[in-house]
Parts: sequence; C-alpha cells; structure tokens
Amino acid sequence: MATSTVSSIPLSLSDRLTAGLIALMIGAFLVFGAGLANSAVLHDTAHDTRHSYGFPCH
Repeated sequence: MATSTVSSIPLSLSDRLTAGLIALMIGAFLVFGAGLANSAVLHDTAHDTRHSYGFPCH
C-alpha cells in the first residue's frame, strides 16, 4: 500500500495578502475587461455572465 504525505508551506501574512490582491486584480480584469471589450461576442458573453451572477449592468 502506497502512502503519500502532504506538506504545507507556511505563508506569511504579506504573502497571503499579495496572493489575494493578485487574484482580485485578475478577477476584476476578467469581469470589467471582458465586459467593456469591443468584441460583440465577448461582450455578450460577459453580459450574460454578469446577469447570471446578479451583477447590475443596466
């Protein structure tokens, strides 16, 4: 029987905040960047996604 061990790397508060800020910036770009894009297909897809999440866009 094979066993596996999982080791965790302790992260400092500044590392966690940095990772959270990067994730927030990527998420904001995906929501607002795609929503304001000139491409009609990309815009329509983002528009429908915003509606499905309850994000006000009108």
